[in-house]
Amino acid sequence: MSSESDQKYAMMDEKKRKRMISNRESARRSRMRKQKQMQDLTDEMGRLEVAKNGIVGKVDEITEKYMAYAAENDVLRAQLMELTERLRSLNDVIKNCEIAGKDANQLADPLLKPWQLSCSMQQPIPASSGLFQL
Repeated sequence: MSSESDQKYAMMDEKKRKRMISNRESARRSRMRKQKQMQDLTDEMGRLEVAKNGIVGKVDEITEKYMAYAAENDVLRAQLMELTERLRSLNDVIKNCEIAGKDANQLADPLLKPWQLSCSMQQPIPASSGLFQL
């Protein structure tokens, strides 16, 4: 009986040894899979970081352009308001002249028709006319 018992223990030892080898191999494969997953995630993180930096650069560039256009737009709005006010003022002058019985084409003051001023009509204004002497 002892030989049967020894064979039984030998078989159990052999099964145990094979199971241990199989478990070690399985653990090794699992560690390799995890290592590959970690490397893949690290690579993807690098690619995403590069893509993010490109997007941030484009956003910064577009923001800079937007700020420049917004500033230009503010200037144009101010000019529009100024020109609109000047036009309204000139229209008021013309209307007042017409009400006074004068035709807008016969206005005597050339300053009321600046578009008709010629270069020869413009005269220099002296810097010191003596009007403001103390």
